[in-house]
Amino acid sequence: MNGVIIVDKPAGWTSHDVVNRMRQILQQRSVGHLGTLDPLATGVLPLVTGSLTRLAQFYISSEKTYEGVIRFGFATNTYDADGEPSGEACPVTLTLQSLQEVAAKFLGVIKQVPPPFSAKKIQGVPAYKLARKQKEVILQPVSVEIKEFVITAVEADRAHFRARVASGTYMRSIAHEMGQRLGCGAHLESLRRTAVAEFDITHAHSIEKIEDQAKNCHSDRSAAEQLACPPISRRSLHPTEPQLSAGLETLFIHPRQLLPQFPSVTADEPTVARIRSGRPINLPELSRARQVKVFAGQRELLAIATRVAGTLFHPKIVFPAE
Repeated sequence: MNGVIIVDKPAGWTSHDVVNRMRQILQQRSVGHLGTLDPLATGVLPLVTGSLTRLAQFYISSEKTYEGVIRFGFATNTYDADGEPSGEACPVTLTLQSLQEVAAKFLGVIKQVPPPFSAKKIQGVPAYKLARKQKEVILQPVSVEIKEFVITAVEADRAHFRARVASGTYMRSIAHEMGQRLGCGAHLESLRRTAVAEFDITHAHSIEKIEDQAKNCHSDRSAAEQLACPPISRRSLHPTEPQLSAGLETLFIHPRQLLPQFPSVTADEPTVARIRSGRPINLPELSRARQVKVFAGQRELLAIATRVAGTLFHPKIVFPAE
């Protein structure tokens, strides 16, 4: 099955844990994600399945939106609540106004040092592997962009926030640095991702919900169940893999909603044949577009085509039919 499904990642799971579980639920090996979430974090984790895993290249720089809580009074070695305290806790007195003033200093393009417990590599070795061995971790600052960072409420030693950031930004580092600026230490207590690119929390489903739906609709069900959940497509390049059923289909993002920055065109049968053979196509109505989504019918994403000259487009990526 080729598609994009949004998981509401539970706390305590790594992104790879979610991918592995979804491979089991969907009975499909070809599953990937569009950007990791720390184990502590919850929320929007977009997964791509089948040939649509090739869409990942278009989401590398996707904007992300978060809600969370920063706890002040002590820092931790991981910059979040999963780590060990870096020192003694100290009493703090916080006000909404003072924290809003500090938060405003993070807006825009800034230099940020990634957490030592991160996937950033030092001479080819992920920093977290060195940190776990208690080896010195020296990471260089990188440029990130904070588009929105608002402190929404303060409760004792905790501050609630909302943030919208460019790809590559660590909210753990922001929490840590806020503590440094205030001289009291701080760490990220909780984090929920509410949006990635065009996907938001309203699109997300719990793993339990997806599993329940899949149990009802896998292609190895009884004849009676097949009548209740007829398969959308009976074609497959991999006959051993299950077909996407009508019930499970409702949990996937409609293909027409993917990559909204690219215009869409529906190809007729001769054009479909040209695209499947890798030949260029003429799209005069989209002469100003750099890239377009080409569909065969309403749901089948056939290709991402790139304009090469005038109204001539070459299929950059062709997705095999299910």
